[in-house]
Amino acid sequence: MEKQIVIQVEHLSKKFKNESALKDLNFSVRSGEIFGFLGPSGSGKTTTIKILTGQLAQTSGRAMVLGTPVEQINESIYEQVGIVTDNSGVYERLSVYSNMKFFAAILGVEKEQIDFLLTRVGLFEHKDKIVSKLSKGMTQRLVLARSILHKPKVLFLDEPTSGLDPSTALAVHELLSELKAGGTAIFLTTHNMDEATKLCDHVALLNEGIIVEHGTPIALSLKYNQNKSYQVLLKDEKEFTLPHSVETGEKISMWIANDELVTIHSNEPTLEHVFIELTGRELL
Repeated sequence: MEKQIVIQVEHLSKKFKNESALKDLNFSVRSGEIFGFLGPSGSGKTTTIKILTGQLAQTSGRAMVLGTPVEQINESIYEQVGIVTDNSGVYERLSVYSNMKFFAAILGVEKEQIDFLLTRVGLFEHKDKIVSKLSKGMTQRLVLARSILHKPKVLFLDEPTSGLDPSTALAVHELLSELKAGGTAIFLTTHNMDEATKLCDHVALLNEGIIVEHGTPIALSLKYNQNKSYQVLLKDEKEFTLPHSVETGEKISMWIANDELVTIHSNEPTLEHVFIELTGRELL
């Protein structure tokens, strides 16, 4: 069965005075999909989330979330959406657990879900700590846990693992994969191309308000793999970078037959290399 489109964007543009922040964006996101909206700081990622969540009006074009135009988003839609951004509010004078309990009551969520989520994001041992005493990374984890209390149909994540240590980021990745498997559509903005390659089903590369390329991470890497080559490591620790050729195939076959081959990797470009090739810009 084909997955349902839950976010639809057509010819979306946004201007601030005479400056264009977004220019003619077109994309869609389906249920059970992680969609990566990728680009450097200032490229328009957060502006797009604000439009899609009804916080900011577009200048032109059309956008719909769960079948509702963004201009008409109401409480019934917000009850099906989760949002994690830099300015996602938490109550700093309350404890971690009290924050979660407060939002669980609003959303009609069983209290058992609180302990489960706090454990998953590594905050269960800190549940009695006052939020103002948390580190930036811990606060980010609390905002994420709060945003998925009600198992939203659509989850907007603006740089969700920024400031997190590698082990916590991995736990967050696993949680997002579970949400995806349960049918949640995840709209992920990040400038971490490795994270996007690992998590995303489809990505759009955004530069100065324009989508310069889109597709699956592997398809984009293969599309821009102009000089095919292979990295080979042998048992004697010799390494070779070999071109894509009949001769290379013969060498690799020989090394395999003689049990000399330890590893072989294709050298297609990363998403970051693709982005730099398309825009000439580093991801900062």
